[in-house]
This record gives sequence, C-alpha cells and structure tokens, in this order.
Amino acid sequence: MKKIIPQATINRLPLYHRTLKQVAQLGQNIISSNELGRLLELTPEQIRKDLIFFGQFGMKGLGYYVDELAAHIEKILGLQHHWRLAIIGMNDLGKALASYPDFLEMGFYIGALFDTDKSLVGTEFNNMRIYNFSNIKNIAPRKLLDIAVITVPAEEAQRAADRAIDAGLKGIWNFAPIKLEVPMGISLVEEDLTFGLSTLSYRLAQRSK
Repeated sequence: MKKIIPQATINRLPLYHRTLKQVAQLGQNIISSNELGRLLELTPEQIRKDLIFFGQFGMKGLGYYVDELAAHIEKILGLQHHWRLAIIGMNDLGKALASYPDFLEMGFYIGALFDTDKSLVGTEFNNMRIYNFSNIKNIAPRKLLDIAVITVPAEEAQRAADRAIDAGLKGIWNFAPIKLEVPMGISLVEEDLTFGLSTLSYRLAQRSK
C-alpha cells in the first residue's frame, strides 16, 4: 500500500532543501533538527516527523550530515531528473520566469518558449526562439518537454493546458487565475499570485484595528 504523505510535509521539503544548500555554502557539515528548526521557524519535532515519512536520516545526538540530507531530499523531490519547462505565454510574467536563474540551479531547464502573438513568434528572448504555440505538438518531443508553465490570461488557460497535455507534457504549473481541469495522471500545481497579497492585506488590516 502506497504511503500517503501530507501535502504540508511535501510543501516543506523544498524549504529544507534550500536551507541545507545555504548552510552548506557557509561550510557547515552537520546540522541538528533544533538548529534547522530555528532557521525555518519550525519545531525540531515537526522536522523529524516530516523526514520520518521518507526514511531514517541523521544520527541521534549528532544531527544530520548537511550534504547527505540535501541529496536525499533532492532525490525525494525528483530534482535529479532535470525536468524541461515549456513557458506558454511570453508576457511580463513569462519573461520573468524564463529569466529566473535559480531554475537551473535546482535542475530545471527552460526547454522552449511559446506564444500566439505574431509579433513575438520567431523572435528571441534570452537567446531562445519563441515558437508558435500552435506547433507545440511537433516541438515538444523534439525538445523533450516535461512541464508546461502557463502564464496566459484566464480565458486562454484551459485551452493552453489541454493542448500542452495533448502534446505529451505530464506536468502543469498554472499561473493563470483560474482552476484548471486535467485528466488523471497529469500533475497540476496552481499558483494564485493574488493569494499571498490578499493574506498580507488581511494581516495589515488586522494590525490597524
């Protein structure tokens, strides 16, 4: 029977990975759950509870070997696969994501850029050609694309996702402000850029009362 991992635990794994990488850059080889907890504002119990889902890590009374734990988390997250991204929608957000330097550091590659705007198709951005999105079915296998990054307007997002899935992409990272419908077997992550601002607005409003 497949072990069910809480979504909150999965969401914390990238935080652990990033922090371990930062600690390693400072030359630290071992870190305790107490110290890791202080850095992330989590209890050491929570950290140990999260990690136990994936195996036994570290040594009692000593802590975790930083590089070793980071490597384990990279494997758990599948970062060793070097996933190739297709950015669909070369608007300001699409360009910002295409320029984000940390993708490469995490093992994600920008495989292709797409748009439907005739003034953009055939031009280049960051030394990469912008393809006509209508051709994604032909381009996807050639570029070995895995994940569609959707930055198009809400009214175009479902159609963009459907076309990307039909082209063989197995993951959707959706930035459009609409909930997408995808078939079984397709991994979907939806980012609502207004959510964080709304939460921040709420906290500021509560403080002013």
